[in-house]
Amino acid sequence: MAVHKKPNPKIWSGRNSNEELYLHEKVSFPTIDKIAASSIAILGYACDEGVKRNQGRIGAKAGPDAIRTQLAKMPNHLDAGLNLVDCGTIVCEDGDMETAQNLLSEKVTQLLKQNTFPILLGGGHDIAYGHYNGIKKSLSKEETIGIINFDAHFDLRSNANGNNSGTPFYQIAQDCQANGSSFNYLCLGIRRDANDSKLFATAQELGVDYIENKEFSMDHAELIVRKLLDFIQKVDHIYLTIDLDGFSSAYAPGVSAPSPMGFTPKIVLESMVLILKSKKLIALDIAEMNPKYDVDNQTAKLAASLIHHVVHDL
Repeated sequence: MAVHKKPNPKIWSGRNSNEELYLHEKVSFPTIDKIAASSIAILGYACDEGVKRNQGRIGAKAGPDAIRTQLAKMPNHLDAGLNLVDCGTIVCEDGDMETAQNLLSEKVTQLLKQNTFPILLGGGHDIAYGHYNGIKKSLSKEETIGIINFDAHFDLRSNANGNNSGTPFYQIAQDCQANGSSFNYLCLGIRRDANDSKLFATAQELGVDYIENKEFSMDHAELIVRKLLDFIQKVDHIYLTIDLDGFSSAYAPGVSAPSPMGFTPKIVLESMVLILKSKKLIALDIAEMNPKYDVDNQTAKLAASLIHHVVHDL
């Protein structure tokens, strides 16, 4: 079972200016069918069932509101005519992740057909399967989607024994094969110590582009720029998904699978500049925010800052 929970305006609080100097003063809470075109629409995905099935640390269900709380306090530099709206949260109940993904997909399709820019807050990385399907349903069959994933993990595990937070891109690849569409997937930050040899073989078999974490740094900026530009050029739209566990735990301790060996915010921000300049970005999500293990809201602040960067450069 899954429900679409209404937004909670009380979460959006902070310093009061009475001049919309802060995002909590900018945000509004219309129902999805009342959202104006060209709005930025925030939608939560409160689900850690996929993480539980994947033997990870649960707690990501509380991620969406943790990110909202930090985003609310940040300064507002958006144009007066651009709407920032909170559409509430898809809540997974009774462990029914698949129904939650389906409901998420429906809402994403609705948002895109209303010409809004969806920003989804997770929740486990199983958010990606529902999110991608929502994007796919909003487009014509001829339009291609490129998935760019900042992550330590491929999330290409087989779902032969069930779906979880480690299977979404494998599921997408299988769907693409079934319907004859292209599977375009670029993963940045892959760690050898976080993916077994079978996952690397699956990535090769599916034609996945990736850069390993040892090269995903400013020291290898030329390689990263070339890889990103080549990937962006071959697709019509970009779906960007950011798994917070890809960052070093020095920056993101509040995740389901932390590691000190992850990447830095700097290289992600620089990569996002290229993605945003392409004007092909169609939707964004942030996955694996787990406030249960956060330290001084550090991870939630990182997620909020990434969103802040995107919305001000769309």
